[in-house]
Amino acid sequence: MYSFPMSAWSIAQANLTSVGVLAFIFGFIASRAKTNLKLPDSVYQFISIYLLFGIGLKGGYSLQSVGFTQILTPGLVTLTLGVVIPVLAFYSLRLIRALSDIDRGSLAAHYGSTSLVTFSAALLFMESNSIFVEGYAPALLTLLEIPGLIVGIFLASTSISHPDVKWATTLREVVVGKTVLILLGGMFIGFLTSPSGYDKVQPFFIELLAGFLALFLLHLGYSAGSNFHEVKKVGLPLGLFAIVFPIIGGLMGVAAASAIGLSIGGATVLGVLCASASYIAAPAAVSIALPQANLSVALAASVGITFPFNLIIGIPLYYKFAQIFG
Repeated sequence: MYSFPMSAWSIAQANLTSVGVLAFIFGFIASRAKTNLKLPDSVYQFISIYLLFGIGLKGGYSLQSVGFTQILTPGLVTLTLGVVIPVLAFYSLRLIRALSDIDRGSLAAHYGSTSLVTFSAALLFMESNSIFVEGYAPALLTLLEIPGLIVGIFLASTSISHPDVKWATTLREVVVGKTVLILLGGMFIGFLTSPSGYDKVQPFFIELLAGFLALFLLHLGYSAGSNFHEVKKVGLPLGLFAIVFPIIGGLMGVAAASAIGLSIGGATVLGVLCASASYIAAPAAVSIALPQANLSVALAASVGITFPFNLIIGIPLYYKFAQIFG
C-alpha cells in the first residue's frame, strides 16, 4: 500500500536524478564558474511565500479527513523531538571548544528548527515514487519549528553571565514570523475550504509546486556556491557535526515515527524534519534574541553543508532507515 521495494542504489539514483537536486547542483556549479544565475530578491521572496502557503494549503485540506486522535500522538512525539534535538545539539557542540556558548545556542536553534525546502524536496521525492505520506505532515513541520528555536535560544541565554534576551520580541518573531504565520494561514484556509474551492486553486498551488521548488533550489545552489568560502571557515569539527548530527536526528525521527505506527513515507518525512536545519526562520529569531551570535557560522553549517547533504544523500538515507524500521 505504502511503497514499492527500492534498493539503496535505486533510492539514491531516483533522488540524484530528480529535477530539484540537479537544479541545485547546476546552481552551485554556475556560481563557482562566476556566472550570475541568482534570482532577484523579489522573486526569491515570492517563491518562499508560494511554497509555504502551498504546502500549508495542501496539508490543511488533507486534515479535513483526519481525526483529532490520529494526529494527537504524532503531534506530541514531534513536540518532544522539538525539545530533545536542540538540547542534544547544544551539548554535543561542547566538544568543539572553539565555539562560545552563545554560538552553540545559535546552532542548536538552527538544528532544532526545520528546513521548509528540505521538507518540500522530501514530499516531492515521496510523490514521485508513489510513496504514501500522512496528510498531516505539514502540521508536524509547524510543531517542530517553534520549540527548537525557543529551546536553543534559552540554552544560550542561560550561559550568558548577564542575559539580555528580548523574549517578548523573540517569541513574537518565532510565532508570528513569516515562516510559521504563512504556513499556519495556508493550513487554516485549506482546512476550511470546500472541495470546489480547493479544486479551483489546486492547478496553481499544488500542481506547479514542483516547478517553483526547482527554481528555488537553483537559487539555493547558487547561494551555496557563492558562500562556499564560509564553509571552509567553520573548520573540520563543525563540518563533521553538520553531517553526523543530521543523521542522528534523522534516525531519531524515523525510529520515533515507526514506533507510533506512521507509514514508511511518514516516518521518512519526520526523519527529514528532525535532520534538517533552518536557514530562514532561525536566523531571524536568533538575530533578535542573540545579537552577539555569529550567524555566518550557523548559516555556513546549515545551508552550506547540512542542506546539500540532506538534499542529495540524506533523504534517500532516511527512507532506507524507515524501510528497515518499517
